[in-house]
Amino acid sequence: MKPNIGIVNGLIRITIGLTLLSWASAKYSKKPWKDSLLLMMLIGAMKVGEGILRFCPMTFMYQEYCKDDLEIEEKTYNPS
Repeated sequence: MKPNIGIVNGLIRITIGLTLLSWASAKYSKKPWKDSLLLMMLIGAMKVGEGILRFCPMTFMYQEYCKDDLEIEEKTYNPS
């Protein structure tokens, strides 16, 4: 896994992830029956992990999609 996001982007992801994680866990301690808060905690933890590793799977998939799209365009030719 090669880093595909920058340092500033990684720091922003860590900050937002920790904020989301702390907010959701504080709310979850008051209302443990709300499953949506578990999802928010999971998303926050994912953002922290992406920031630490500086690797975003969505960015990777988009870059691979664009690379495949460019290869298809290069293979097409005009026979006339």
